[in-house]
Amino acid sequence: MSDPLSSLSNPSTASPWRLSVAPMLDWTDRHCRYFHRLLTRHTLLYTEMVTTGALLHGDKPRHLDFNDEEHPVALQLGGSEPADLAACAKLAEQWGYDEVNLNCGCPSERVQKGAFGACLMAEPALVADGVKAMRDACSIPVTVKHRIGIDRIESYDFVRDFVGQIAEAGCEVFIVHARNAWLQGLSPKENREIPPLRYELVHRLKQEFPALTIVLNGGVKGDDEIAEQLQHVDGVMVGRQAYHEPWQMTGWDERFFGTAGPALSREQVEAAWVAYLERQGERWPQAVRHSLGLWNGQPGARRWRQVWSDHRLKTLAPAAVAALATKARLEQVERVAAEPSRELVA
Repeated sequence: MSDPLSSLSNPSTASPWRLSVAPMLDWTDRHCRYFHRLLTRHTLLYTEMVTTGALLHGDKPRHLDFNDEEHPVALQLGGSEPADLAACAKLAEQWGYDEVNLNCGCPSERVQKGAFGACLMAEPALVADGVKAMRDACSIPVTVKHRIGIDRIESYDFVRDFVGQIAEAGCEVFIVHARNAWLQGLSPKENREIPPLRYELVHRLKQEFPALTIVLNGGVKGDDEIAEQLQHVDGVMVGRQAYHEPWQMTGWDERFFGTAGPALSREQVEAAWVAYLERQGERWPQAVRHSLGLWNGQPGARRWRQVWSDHRLKTLAPAAVAALATKARLEQVERVAAEPSRELVA
């Protein structure tokens, strides 16, 4: 099947949700998003989930500050109290976010104890109240991320009715993780792997609600898989694949938005990233972990990662560590070139 997106020529007319990187706890912080923006200009980036309590009673700048280069960027909220969600949606707009998203898909026990996340799918009226309150409080898009079901509820009617009720409250964009969330007996990691993917339910939602923006999330990896799903839905959200294999994102702007991407070479991206790390001062070791997949699949990648991961080097300036990492990578390339029988790629 031909790719209907290969001839795109005007990214400004593309849906903002055509392609995005998922919110991932402990991963998609501001440093990660800056690194990803060096690879793709148009892909929508999401924050980690931030609870309403953390925003209303904690350190707001720590949770909300971001780099201007990150746009388009969305804030994901975890919460269920409409008044709190409204206050946080207003903060998202004041801070300059392009979107605020409500998490109705996280299955962790900690989140359930806070009465939000995937368990909210059992309370669509409460979610609808929260969405309406958020929409009344801000003018940026309010979106919802959710599962196709909870526990052993596998009926399409369940997710259809959930989407329908939330849409009546004014939500126009739904990001659908195409697995059930099992609220008991599975860890969050197992909840990303064990419940079966059922893409056909997400496709059916788009057929039944053609006026809504339906984004598919869950298990999509290669670019051809993304293109295939975009023939059925309005957008695709990629999670761990984007984090672990970041260089893949360098082709997304051209293929899915019809424009050249910002990255010309891995060396160019590394230089820009090191300049960013230099600006972080002593905090740079907290940020560098997000870039360890940059050279994946290339000769010397393992040695490069080993240098950047060496805790003994954390007191050095990033530029000095970069020089050591590059030296180690190139030395490995030379050794492999001299011994053709050895494995090239780490």
